[in-house]
Amino acid sequence: MFGNLGWPEIILLLLVALLLFGAKKLPEVGRSLGKGIREFKKALKGVEEDVEKEEKKEETKDKTTEK
Repeated sequence: MFGNLGWPEIILLLLVALLLFGAKKLPEVGRSLGKGIREFKKALKGVEEDVEKEEKKEETKDKTTEK
């Protein structure tokens, strides 16, 4: 999706962000974005673990019904 993003495009995006938010707000926006991404990854990991647990339960249930 972002494979074609080169240095000129990144610099342009940073300049636009600087113009939109200002120099004082930019670090705060970055921190908030980082926290949001971290929380999203944590939630995604939790969902993956729940799915794995359910799969293991199903496998165990299938093995016990086969005997």
